[in-house]
Formats: sequence, C-alpha cells, structure tokens
Amino acid sequence: MTLLIIIIVLALIFDYINGFHDAANSIATIVATKVLTPFQAVLWAAFFNFVAYFISKYWIGEFKIGNTIAKTVSVDFITLEVIFAGLIAAITWNLATWKLGIPSSSSHTLIGGFMGAALAHAIKIGGDLDTVINYAKVIPIILFIFCAPLIGMFVAYFLTVIILHICRKAVPSKADKWFKRLQLVSSALFSLGHGANDAQKVMGIIGAAVIYYHTNIDVDPNYLNAEDPFKYFVSHWGWVPLVSFLMIGLGTMSGGWKIVKTMGSKITKVTSLEGVAAETAGAITLYTSEHLGIPVSTTHTITGSIIGVGITKRVSAVRWGVTISLLWAWVLTIPVSAVIAALVYSLISLF
Repeated sequence: MTLLIIIIVLALIFDYINGFHDAANSIATIVATKVLTPFQAVLWAAFFNFVAYFISKYWIGEFKIGNTIAKTVSVDFITLEVIFAGLIAAITWNLATWKLGIPSSSSHTLIGGFMGAALAHAIKIGGDLDTVINYAKVIPIILFIFCAPLIGMFVAYFLTVIILHICRKAVPSKADKWFKRLQLVSSALFSLGHGANDAQKVMGIIGAAVIYYHTNIDVDPNYLNAEDPFKYFVSHWGWVPLVSFLMIGLGTMSGGWKIVKTMGSKITKVTSLEGVAAETAGAITLYTSEHLGIPVSTTHTITGSIIGVGITKRVSAVRWGVTISLLWAWVLTIPVSAVIAALVYSLISLF
C-alpha cells in the first residue's frame, strides 16, 4: 500500500508539472498579442483546465484517454515498480525540457516512461518482449505525433484564409478589437481541450496502479470480474479524476514562461486574428483526438497550428530552424523517456 500511495502522489506531482510545462500551449498566443497579461492568462487557462472535468464527466460521460493510457502496456508486465520508474522518468524529462525552454510532449514522456520500464521488467523476468506493448493502443499514439501537428497546421491555415477573406473589407483597427475579444473564447476552448486531454493521462497511470494492486496484492474480486477494470476504478475512485483536473489547473497557474516565449514569438509573429485561428484549430484537433480516445500532445497540436497561420503570410515567416529543433525534441521524447525509465527500474530492482 505504501508504494501505491507514493505512486499516486508522484502521478499528481507529474500532473502539476505537466500543467506549468504546458501552460504555454494555452496562453502563448493570447500573451503574445497582449490580450491578457501573463498572470491573467494563466488564471484564465487554469480555470478552463478544471472546467474540462465537468464536461468529460457529465457531458461526454467517460474518460477515453485515461482508459487508453492504462492499456498501453500488457497487464502481464505491469507492476507498481514499473509504474514508479515510468513516473520518475517522465518527471525528469519534463523538468529537463522545461529548464531548456523546449516545448516537448508531457503525454509522450509519460507513455515512453511506462513502456521503457515495462520492457526492462520483461527482460528481468525473461518475458516475451513482443507482447509487452499493446500495439493496438500505442501505434495510433505514435502516428499522432506527426498527425496532430499536421492536422492543426492545415486547419489553422484554412481557418486563417477563410477569416481573411470574410474580413477583407473590415476596418483593421475595429477588426483587431473584435479578434482580441474572440481570442478569449478560442483560448478558453483550447484550454478545455488541454485539460480534458492531459489530466486523463495521469488518471490512466493511477488507474493502472490501483488495478494492479487490487488484482495482485490486495485482491478485490470486483476488479477481477469487471468487464472493464478501468471504468470500475473511475466509478469507485471518483476523487482521482477531480484531483487530476485540479492539479493540472494549479500547474497551469504556475506558468512556464520560457516555453511561452518559444511558442508565442520564436516560431512566428502572431496577430490576434492569427491567434484565434491557431487556438481554434488546436481545440478542434484536441476534441477530435479525445473523441477517438487517442492521447495527443497539446504541444505538438498548438505548434502545428501556429505554423499554419504563419504559412498564410509566407513560408519564410515561420522560423524553420526553431521548428526543426522542436521536431527533434518530439521524436526523441518517447525513446529517451523509455531509456531513463529502464535505468530507473534496473536501479530500484537492486533493492
């Protein structure tokens, strides 16, 4: 029970770190266009991060992404030690990329850590490595490393073109005032998607730990007989979803200013019109992925959307050198997190 409690605490710490690491995703454009001050922006984003809980629970009625995360690794290779090592790796990589101002994916570092520790466990017990990873769940996640930013980019591009066409005769100063107001709406929509997407990932990890505990250590027949153990977990550990959404909101309130600078100005200069298009495109992408139950990176999504609005001006308006550096961080996140988790698991296995 002690290790389970430690894992739950670590998962919620990761959730908090995820919030301030990814705060830039929700507020970068609204700060860059000076619609809100940084402090006002994080309060705005944090509020809608938490409101997403009520939408997921009472409107959508389920937590699909949390269920997906819990099932990325075969149950035969999940232990509390595996989950602990995965969380340590995820927290380490998140803090390292935050320190460097790199907007990497909190989602993928969590998934990479989980898989890396599980593979290390399989090697230790002589298990079949081919059966460790649930590829039916993981392959769509990997594909969306590339699909999410592309979807965001294309949607943002076409939204920007449509808006420019509709507003071609508008008085620039009056139009700018309207788009600054609309940015409050688009930022709120994106923050709802961020909260719903990212808070559920921590729920999935906590769920995997609780299910393992009640099926292997303190055996509960309700978990053994449940058609879907994760749904049973959610219904009987109702405080976990609530606290998960609360922690990511609190983390967002703490900011993440280095990454805000990268997202808000280093990729391309963003106007209020473009901010509306980028945030709306990002929100559409997040809602689509949530409907499909595929965990995606809010970082990848909004980056692709910002690139999309930049391309409408000219291809050279996007600072491709910065973008390529971000792409390398995205590609490396899962394998690096997996290696760190495997090393952590190997270390704790000595004791």
